[in-house]
Amino acid sequence: MANIGRLSIKDSVLFLCDMQEKFRPNIFQFTNIVSNASRLLQASRVLGIPPILTEQYPKGLGPTVPELGAADLTAHAKTSFTMITEEVEKALKDLGNRKQAILCGIETHACIACTTFDLLEKGIEVHIVADAVSSRSQTDRLFALSRLKQSGAYLTTTEAVLLQLVQDAKHPNFKEIQKLLAHPSPDTGLLAFFSAL
Repeated sequence: MANIGRLSIKDSVLFLCDMQEKFRPNIFQFTNIVSNASRLLQASRVLGIPPILTEQYPKGLGPTVPELGAADLTAHAKTSFTMITEEVEKALKDLGNRKQAILCGIETHACIACTTFDLLEKGIEVHIVADAVSSRSQTDRLFALSRLKQSGAYLTTTEAVLLQLVQDAKHPNFKEIQKLLAHPSPDTGLLAFFSAL
């Protein structure tokens, strides 16, 4: 059967990429991107999906923003544009055979793209949460999403991920996930270029 990209709790890992203080003024829709990523992190805790957090050159670019809610996570510092550093590779290995990556953060055309390529080359299915990734330039964001889709990544949204993971209102954690869905995800400017994807 063709790979359809159905998300599974037991196979997934959540990647949180470089949502740091210095990026705040320059990234399009930064506040809403972080808000959506924070909901994904909260859901991952409810459902037992392990998160992996990176920071790009934290000495110069500052720490992860507090509103992500990731203060308890170990941030893997990096200078590369991929999240798949030696440290992260070891963390992935320790998690066992996770086959799916849920990816959010910044910037779409840089670290999100490089991470996607590396994960796909390792045979890991990549789900890019389009309303939880951004760039400084919307041209870069648009063409990165289009390019990553061509490479075989799945494009999805915050709410779609949450619903696909629980799959049924009878899921034992559905009520907790439902609370995260009480308000629709904020608009992050995707509809303006949806037809191009």
